Amino acid sequence: MDQPAFTVSSGAPAEPRGEAETAVYHFLDSLGIEYLRIDHPPVHTMEDCADIDRALGGEICKNLFLCNQQKTRFYLLMIQETKAFRTKDISKQLGVSRLSFGTPEDMERLLHVSPGAVTPMALLFDSAREVQLVLDRDLLSGQYLGCHPCVNTASIRMSMADFLTRYLPAVHQTPAYVTIPAPSENA
Repeated sequence: MDQPAFTVSSGAPAEPRGEAETAVYHFLDSLGIEYLRIDHPPVHTMEDCADIDRALGGEICKNLFLCNQQKTRFYLLMIQETKAFRTKDISKQLGVSRLSFGTPEDMERLLHVSPGAVTPMALLFDSAREVQLVLDRDLLSGQYLGCHPCVNTASIRMSMADFLTRYLPAVHQTPAYVTIPAPSENA
């Protein structure tokens, strides 16, 4: 089976895009963060991202929008694409009795994204800082971070160093760190 051909571009696209996606590019550009970009058909699963990962030369991480049982605390969990989310692995480390997936309505209200496009880039819209970023410690060993720019029809790659030292401070986020077992440790 042939791999799809993707064009890897540097920086923002020349053609107009949606408001949230455009805001991401402008924000990254204003911070002087270099990034690569690929436009692609809509992706809905991590398997759909495999060819994009290869084209970008990095791994797109899994991003999950979560909340506590009372829906008073919200989290954006970033984990390696090969790892599985198990609420017991995360809840205890965060001191939360039970985590579940947040609603699409809360996702749109807080992050201006819809299911399938959850991304740490959406934290720039969380001006009230209602969403806590949670990072799997194993992500820190990667040289690059791959994610969507608030749409699931494009993907970007930036250095992990820029993400941690430039992007997160600019969106006023101090992540919580968790350890998520590798797939072999969950068996």
